[in-house]
Amino acid sequence: MLRPRITPCLLIQDGGLVKTVKFRDPRYLGDPINAVKIFNEKEADELIVLDLDATVNGVEPDYKLIGRLAAECRMPLCYGGGVRTAEQASRIVGLGVEKVAFSTAAVEAPALISEVSAEIGRQSVVVVLDFRKRTFGRGYEVFTRNGTRNTKRDVMEAAVESARLGAGEIVFNSIDRDGAMAGYDLDLARTARNTLNIPFTILGGAGAPSHIEDLLAACGIVGAAAGSLFVYKGGLRAVLINYPDQAAKDAMIAVTRTVV
Repeated sequence: MLRPRITPCLLIQDGGLVKTVKFRDPRYLGDPINAVKIFNEKEADELIVLDLDATVNGVEPDYKLIGRLAAECRMPLCYGGGVRTAEQASRIVGLGVEKVAFSTAAVEAPALISEVSAEIGRQSVVVVLDFRKRTFGRGYEVFTRNGTRNTKRDVMEAAVESARLGAGEIVFNSIDRDGAMAGYDLDLARTARNTLNIPFTILGGAGAPSHIEDLLAACGIVGAAAGSLFVYKGGLRAVLINYPDQAAKDAMIAVTRTVV
C-alpha cells in the first residue's frame, strides 16, 4: 500500500550542515554525517541532501562526501547539487545513492532529463523546482542558481515538461517559505496534485507536525519534506535533529485524504 513520505532535507555548504531562510543567511548546524546517523536511528522514510555550493561555483559534486553519506545512510537517499551530466549521475548512483536531483541543469537544459533517465532509470531522476509567487499576476515562477535567477517560466509547465522528458519525481521548493516555518503552500500543492501523474514532494514552510497533516489532508499520498522542522526545536530554534516516532508519524498520516 502506498503511503505518504515524510522526508528530512539537509543542506550542505562547505561540507557542513546549514539551514537557510528564503535561500539566504545559511546558519551552520554541524556535521551532516552525524545528522544522517540520527535519522537512521529514528527510521526516517528517506533523506534529501542538497549541496548549495556546487552549481553556483561551477564545481563537480563532492563524490567523497556523497560516498560517506551513502555508506552511512540506511534509508533511500536523494542527492542534488552540481550534477550536470548523465555520467556524473551514474557515478553518484554507483556510490549507493538511490535518486539524483537536478535543479538548475534540468531547467536550463531540459534534454538532460531524458539523457539521465536513459542512463540510470526514470525512478532515480528527481527534478527540483525552486519557485516564488509572481510579483504581478497569478501563478509561480521558477528560479535557478539557488534562487538568484528568475527564469520567468511557470512552475507547473516546467513540472509537466520534466515529467514528459523522463523525471520520476518532482520536488517543489518554495523560496518564500524556506525557513519560515509557517506552513506549506497548499494552493501550489493542490495544483500539483491535479496536474501531475508522477510522484511529487512539497518542500518549504513546515514548522510543526500540523503543517504536514494539512498537506496530507489536502493532497493525499504525497511527499512532505522539511528542513527546519527536523533540525530545530522550539521558538528559539535550538539546534536539535529530530523526527517523529512511528506513533506520531501514523497519527499524521491518518489524516491523508483519498485522492481519486
